Amino acid sequence: MGITKEFKEFVMRGNVVDMAVGIVIGGAFGKIVTSLVQDIVSPVVGIFAGESAVSMSWGNFLNNVFQFIIVAFAIFLIIKAFNTAKKRFEAEQAAEPPAAPSIEVQLLTDIRDLLSR
Repeated sequence: MGITKEFKEFVMRGNVVDMAVGIVIGGAFGKIVTSLVQDIVSPVVGIFAGESAVSMSWGNFLNNVFQFIIVAFAIFLIIKAFNTAKKRFEAEQAAEPPAAPSIEVQLLTDIRDLLSR
């Protein structure tokens, strides 16, 4: 089996793609959580703690949210293309004729037929 066919089969497994999507989305969501804590929650805590010069960075937080939405949409488009490719790959595999039985199987079939007579 060629290396490209093996690679196709490896990539076309659902769990590989699911893991990759989880890692990318998790990283993007992690940026939102970090920004929420640093730009929104920490300044509020600073106000109650009585520290000097507290500023909330709403723009930075919203920027991270928009970046997450863009990444999620890009991942959606990639997965949609992947699913289309997977359907084509499965259709190609279904269209291939089954392999001829091996010599051993043919010999055993002949022996079975001879014994049944």
